[in-house]
Amino acid sequence: MNRKTVVKTPALILVITLFISVMTGCGMKDTESTETSTKTEIEADAIQPSDSSAINSMETSQIQMPPYDGNYPQHQAYGTGIGAMPGRVVWSHNPDSVEWDGSGYWWETDHFDEAAILKMVNDSIASLGGKDTAKDGWNTLFSASKTARSMNSGYIKGEKIAIKANINGSAVFDDDTSGKTQMSYTNPVLLKALLTSLVKEGGVNPSDITVYDVSRLFPDYMVELCTVRELMGVQFVGRNNGVADENAPINWSQKFGGKVNYLPTCVTEAAYVINLANLKGHSYGITLCGKNHFGSFINGNTMRPPEGANLHQWLTKSEMGIYSPLVDLMANANLGGKTVLYMLDAFICAPSEGASITAENSKWQQTPFNGDYTSSIFVSQDPVAIDSVGADFLNNEPAVTGNNRSAADITNENYLHEAGLVGNAPSGTTYTDGNGHTLNNLGAHEHWNNSEQKLYSRNLGKEEGIELVQIK
Repeated sequence: MNRKTVVKTPALILVITLFISVMTGCGMKDTESTETSTKTEIEADAIQPSDSSAINSMETSQIQMPPYDGNYPQHQAYGTGIGAMPGRVVWSHNPDSVEWDGSGYWWETDHFDEAAILKMVNDSIASLGGKDTAKDGWNTLFSASKTARSMNSGYIKGEKIAIKANINGSAVFDDDTSGKTQMSYTNPVLLKALLTSLVKEGGVNPSDITVYDVSRLFPDYMVELCTVRELMGVQFVGRNNGVADENAPINWSQKFGGKVNYLPTCVTEAAYVINLANLKGHSYGITLCGKNHFGSFINGNTMRPPEGANLHQWLTKSEMGIYSPLVDLMANANLGGKTVLYMLDAFICAPSEGASITAENSKWQQTPFNGDYTSSIFVSQDPVAIDSVGADFLNNEPAVTGNNRSAADITNENYLHEAGLVGNAPSGTTYTDGNGHTLNNLGAHEHWNNSEQKLYSRNLGKEEGIELVQIK
């Protein structure tokens, strides 16, 4: 497979490799990952201070790790990683995938390299499954999702898949379906690439796929782009045609006032869910895969279902150790319980859901973006891990926090603490799957070692926590 995967390797292996390199005067050689069978580049910045005794002759500067520079308090990994490759988050970054000079609308399809983005999706699916091809990757992910539900098969022809897109910026105040806004919503080219991969590599019939967001209206151009040729038959469900399944109310783990909320039939009838969220700031802090499901229920408040549900009260308290409805959505048997893939759209990132995206406020400063667009996607089967990684990227990015003070608030990770410690949540809440089954684990939560290296526990040789794998 023609891709380069940077697998953040345990420090001891790196120290030995560097030691040999120093002694022989030779450069480092590529090694082969046992999980991806692709060329692996071992980065010299993975050395830990504790490794200094192994090679006393090396300069201190060569083995010193930059200090933690995050805003969130550091802590040990909470929870247990889940998925085919437990705790794994795959990050694909290709600067050539985006070419936008700031004129026109950010979402115009000629600003994105469709072939490059399709390759990013396929390579990410392969890596997330620990395989060489997207086809084998999808098979592994489908099987892992079924295994987690005590089911024995992989994908079976005819099973339905519901993809939750984030169309928050479209038709916010009216029924305009032109999509002509500078606010953020799901990248149309990425959505097409995901659908293409599902059909061509995953073996899913287009007519068995529904893309939905029952709180918004999909832009007409997006629907047209994603329903032609090999994608003919893909269905779109918005607030105009979503049907509530009155046999599937959402049962919150905390009692509070608000309308009764029903899941749409496209979700309850699906065998799998794909959570396609945005990596972006929010006026309440951050919005990732967890909050993406604010567009997954119907309650009679057509324009603003979350307000009808009275959910925002839990996002505006700026407190740690309190109940979070996001955890209930992550845990819901029909939502998180069915999710085969979590994906973060990070090609052009908005500082907030209501911000007008410009070239100036969407070019990031941190490594490796260095004043350019993020041009990335993140995928995982661990909902807590992918949102933990997304939170680290957002909370440590001046282009986000400088334009959105709420994104810098460290209490916006409350839901990640609740989710990572779900069996003994700090709030004391007993979270269930919506069907009365108490949860003991939802995935792994922690923070990276620093914003330069972006290493997590499994990258550093530990048995638990997050593993961030980068594809370049």
